[in-house]
Amino acid sequence: MAYFGVKKMVSEEKVTLDYSPALGFINRDELANLAPRVRRVHQVLHDRSGPGREYLGWLEWPLLYERDEFARIKEAAERIQKQSEVLVVVGIGGSYLGARAGLEMLLSATAGEVPNGEGVRLLFAGHQLSPAYLDGLLNYLRGNVFSLNGVSISGTTTEPAVAFRFLRRLAEEKYGRSGAAERIYVTTDREKGALRRIAEDEGYERFVIPADVGGRYSVLTPVGLLPFAAAGIDIEAVMAGAAAAYQACSSPELEVNECYQYAALRQIFYNRGKTVELLVSYEPALHYLAEWWKQLFGESEGKDGKGLFPAACDFTTDLHSLGQYIQEGRRLFFETVLRVEDPGVSLAIPRMEDDLDGLNYLAGRSLGFLNEQVLRGTVLAHVDGGIPNLILNIPALTPYYFGYLVYFLQKACAASAYLLGVNPFNQPGVEAYKQNVFALLGKAGYEEQGAALRKRLEKMTEVAEE
Repeated sequence: MAYFGVKKMVSEEKVTLDYSPALGFINRDELANLAPRVRRVHQVLHDRSGPGREYLGWLEWPLLYERDEFARIKEAAERIQKQSEVLVVVGIGGSYLGARAGLEMLLSATAGEVPNGEGVRLLFAGHQLSPAYLDGLLNYLRGNVFSLNGVSISGTTTEPAVAFRFLRRLAEEKYGRSGAAERIYVTTDREKGALRRIAEDEGYERFVIPADVGGRYSVLTPVGLLPFAAAGIDIEAVMAGAAAAYQACSSPELEVNECYQYAALRQIFYNRGKTVELLVSYEPALHYLAEWWKQLFGESEGKDGKGLFPAACDFTTDLHSLGQYIQEGRRLFFETVLRVEDPGVSLAIPRMEDDLDGLNYLAGRSLGFLNEQVLRGTVLAHVDGGIPNLILNIPALTPYYFGYLVYFLQKACAASAYLLGVNPFNQPGVEAYKQNVFALLGKAGYEEQGAALRKRLEKMTEVAEE
């Protein structure tokens, strides 16, 4: 088998992979030769016999999710829509990125902050420690009717825990303690954690982050579904798309499973010294999908001194800043292009009498057609410049395809990490900076480490001044 065939750039009513622009960069049988390894990875995933197997609850989640809690999510969303103008989602990393990705993709190009006529406005907190950002948010909420959704497995992660304190206090000041309790919803562990304890003590409605689903794989659980439903997004369609992706990605055969083809091609390029993957989109609404993707692949693969570095570009914007480097800089990377076949809007380019900009040759053409030709021309130019390109075709920006794409990428990520030889579901390196911060802040139990760190910082300053 030379290769598995070249897909045309047309919709197949699912997210599809076109790797034809990359064929000039791999040997004729290179992809096919990975088929036996991919079959073993598939077995390890579905037998739950590999490292991190206790976090594979997402694997069959689109089929087995809890219907009773799903119904409660919809009921809570209806209450939020009746009681508030704004829902503030408090979380960081996997507790926030997937929700924001879906809201931006499905509602608008402004991070889901503009309602679609049914849902509330969505705002976010707890994803950084900027006093200016939080102060502005608090001032805005003082003049608007709001609800809160705190999202955290532990409830003690510094950024969201600090923000939740401020926002909870504001809610109690504005609505009273019992009134605030009716407006605060938490998504957390079923049995343990500070946030669960707070919710139990105060009477907040609770939703569960399944214990066997890690944070960055949790967007299809209440972590993402409650904000989606409150914003007026059809969560039934989201889960239907994820279920369709589950079926499409269920074969162990590399020849027919495009999810595994993407994982295998990533390995081929990595082994050839392509250490950076650029996720490229031509739709601003996909910006935060790329942010979610960066966490998904970065935390899953970046360990043991291994892993592709996940980076993202917004085209055509970044063609006018990074385009030169991509075209002629160091050949460290390959591109994966998110191509939206139907942007959902058709704008015809107007004809102007003076034609001083020389664009009348495009008059009557749709802006989407222009965007598509820029995509095609850029892929060809970058391939000619030595950059392999993969294309993920997304038929439309709808809830169904969001669910499909999320599941497709989650499974591809798990398979890619296993091919790399790392545990996809842990993140030991994330704790390093946290321990230093606790020590510098003087948290109990970290006094000795804090003193040592302060001495190191003083020495660095002395060396710099010399």
